[in-house]
Amino acid sequence: MRIAIVGAGVAGLCSAKLLREFGYDVTVFDRTPDVGGVWSRTRQYPGVTTQNNKGTYAFSDFPMPRDYPQFPTGSQVQAYLADYASRFGLDDCIRLDTEVLTANLDELAGKWTLIARDGATDVVSSSEFDQLIVANGIFCDPFVPDYPGLDDFRAAGGRVCAASEFNDLADAVGKDIVVVGYGKSACDIAEALSEVAGSTTVVAREVSWKMPRRLAGFLTYKYILLTRLSEALFEHVDQRGAARFLTGPGRFVRTGLLGAVEWITRRQLMLDRLGLVPEGRFERIVRHAVSLATEGFYEKIRDGVIDFHRGAVITGLYDKDGRPTVALSDSTVRAADAVVCATGFKQETPFLTEDIRHRVTDADGNFLLYRQILPLDVPRLFFVGYGSSLLSPLSVEAAVLWVISYLGDGTVLPDPEDRRAFTERRLAWMIERTEGKQANGTNIIPFSVRHIDEVLDEVGINIGPAARLRQWLLPVDPRAYRSAVRKLHRRLSETSRRRR
Repeated sequence: MRIAIVGAGVAGLCSAKLLREFGYDVTVFDRTPDVGGVWSRTRQYPGVTTQNNKGTYAFSDFPMPRDYPQFPTGSQVQAYLADYASRFGLDDCIRLDTEVLTANLDELAGKWTLIARDGATDVVSSSEFDQLIVANGIFCDPFVPDYPGLDDFRAAGGRVCAASEFNDLADAVGKDIVVVGYGKSACDIAEALSEVAGSTTVVAREVSWKMPRRLAGFLTYKYILLTRLSEALFEHVDQRGAARFLTGPGRFVRTGLLGAVEWITRRQLMLDRLGLVPEGRFERIVRHAVSLATEGFYEKIRDGVIDFHRGAVITGLYDKDGRPTVALSDSTVRAADAVVCATGFKQETPFLTEDIRHRVTDADGNFLLYRQILPLDVPRLFFVGYGSSLLSPLSVEAAVLWVISYLGDGTVLPDPEDRRAFTERRLAWMIERTEGKQANGTNIIPFSVRHIDEVLDEVGINIGPAARLRQWLLPVDPRAYRSAVRKLHRRLSETSRRRR
């Protein structure tokens, strides 16, 4: 069976590695010149680091190097992924600098035809495959607002770009920089650029809760948000076990724990002093994306190095006497050599035909994927990495193992009507829980471990109760999930023997 994979980031590389291990013939396509996806050197902005510590942001059978810092840089993660590809012999099946233009499914013949263009030679080629895995990521294309006056601003020498397109710190030396956004990437790049820029301004329409990397200076973030206990503190549409107690009769425990974290966070990050306390309680940190606080960012606001504008937006860009200038909704007008937009991403699959795109999404553009993997009515198509997770490599591994189980011995799933009902119910809850920040139906945060459980349980290869028990108070250790791969190997071998 020949399988095409679009994307050579975390999801695409893991898909290729595991599918090959189980005997499939795979080809990976990626439009960038190196592996890494969001970690490609073409997308690394100054100051970018992992959200997770190195112990949890890793594959189960390939830990990060011991000499890496707790929060590796973008270049270190890219090197880690390149080493992963080399270690497992994937280089010969990866076609870099190759963009998939179209992917057409002939349902009668049971074949996908991919049309791809080689970026180096501009040669367009066609290939046939039996299955297609979409692994281009939910952060594939940055969103940059179309500000009024953009042409005049650029004509005056101004630059407007996404954070992932601002790759060289030298471009900010002595310049007036405006950063738009308040997510992790916005704060990271603003803090980094402020070291060399003439001025640094941050414009944020709203502020959200941040988690310090070390709470009170000693308790690492991984103990706060990367355990089963932490997930159990938040409401789930299908609550179960201890989580049902903590969000029900034991709510006082939940309220006390979250309240303590909020109190420490407000003081540690000087939120009251800086006027940056978000609306609502600390539990809203999981509304759409958990964001770590950037070290040094709040201190620079306090010291006036970073000029922060809360509740403001850019209302226009223009040329003022030959100088690129920005106008804000709070009546601020200032010169700006560059506007760096950390304003989110678009979840897009432009290579799929319009008919297929309509079949995998609802009327609002939300992806309708059972278990964030399987389209409801398009055969021979899978999505891997389409669940925004705090444990991305492990979530991806679980999804790929689910796909292999489905292809290998026809894992028994609920009937199509029940799959649709489940998927639509989860999506409706996702929209409500995130207050409309569902990232087109891909946001499963903070329930990363819960999602991994559900995926592996459905194919009968989840880790044992002892390992799960340890994860209640200790951060998830990816190495514990090596057993899932072994279990699937044994089961598929037994299936193969029975068939013979």
